[in-house]
Amino acid sequence: MKAQMTAAVLAALALTQPLRAEEQPRRIEVTGEARMEAAPDMAVITLGVSDQAPEAAAAMAAVSRNMAAVTDRLREGGVMAEDMQTRDISLHPVWSQRSSSGGAREVTGFAASSTLTVRLRDLTELGAVMDQVLQAGANEFRGLRFAVSDPGALQDTLRGQAVDDAVKKARQLAEASGMRLGAPRMIRDAPPAGGGPQPMMMEMARSDPMPVEPGSLGFSHSVVVVFDMSGIE
Repeated sequence: MKAQMTAAVLAALALTQPLRAEEQPRRIEVTGEARMEAAPDMAVITLGVSDQAPEAAAAMAAVSRNMAAVTDRLREGGVMAEDMQTRDISLHPVWSQRSSSGGAREVTGFAASSTLTVRLRDLTELGAVMDQVLQAGANEFRGLRFAVSDPGALQDTLRGQAVDDAVKKARQLAEASGMRLGAPRMIRDAPPAGGGPQPMMMEMARSDPMPVEPGSLGFSHSVVVVFDMSGIE
């Protein structure tokens, strides 16, 4: 009985011991990548209204009045309410410059501003809309970027292509090393980090619609796949 228990303990210890170097599973890790270009079907513009006045209430009233005119003009141009979003509203004092004699600075007025982000789904009207909102009272243009309305569908396509690329690379490496490629052990989705619109400040002509060329957008996706490997007998 004692001999049987000893044998059972030894067997259990043997099962828990790490595999010897030659028994370690052989695996390969590859990164699959996919890229494509697509024509944008949507533009996102960020514009602002700012004003100054001796009193805070007057500055805010001027900004509110001009921003209301801008949103009204956008609605008249066919932009839906869900495609307009106020980003921020600010109000801060305007200080006088410090005098050469070192006198204390004083509040000379107040500056107010409001920023609006707009999605435009008809790119043929982009130049005209931008000109119209500037005429309506927008005096700051903070950014323009192009986008696609359904990026998820593009990423789904790219994800599948990235996996195919990983399989192709792993098979080539396995054949080159005299090994047989096994089943995937692990797949890790590694989409690239997205970027937003880059702010920019500029004056725009208010006489003719500004020409805008949307060009194309580049999209990419990557996956990391770990495959089992085995020797060829």
